[in-house]
Amino acid sequence: MISFLTQKNPIINKKNHRNLKSQRQSWLGMRGEAIAKAYVSKHCCIRHCNWVSSRKEIDIVAEKNGCIYFIEVKTRASNRFGWPEAAVDHRKQDHIQAVAADYLEYFQLYPSAIRFDIIAITFQDDGSYELMHFKDVF
Repeated sequence: MISFLTQKNPIINKKNHRNLKSQRQSWLGMRGEAIAKAYVSKHCCIRHCNWVSSRKEIDIVAEKNGCIYFIEVKTRASNRFGWPEAAVDHRKQDHIQAVAADYLEYFQLYPSAIRFDIIAITFQDDGSYELMHFKDVF
């Protein structure tokens, strides 16, 4: 739909096209995080969402039975450009682990266990979605 607008409407230039794309990605990410939060809240207690430390963020921090879960949410409009979970590379894993260490230190938590999960959401053309929960992935 965006390419149709850029081809047919001369008022929309490349900068505006990037802004529209960025807004769509932001909306998609927020929708994915909302779905993930609803899913996680059925299984454990959510402590924080979008917790930031040193310009790095963790999407969901949850707790159940003395275990703290640090959950990264990745959302894609389709699998055309790869699976969402593949975007959590070693660099992203290092960021998540650094934020987790800061989180535990900030709140002076000493949990019996910690776990790093990924929730991957892929939307389908009909508006439905597939949610995959990868547990204890790194």
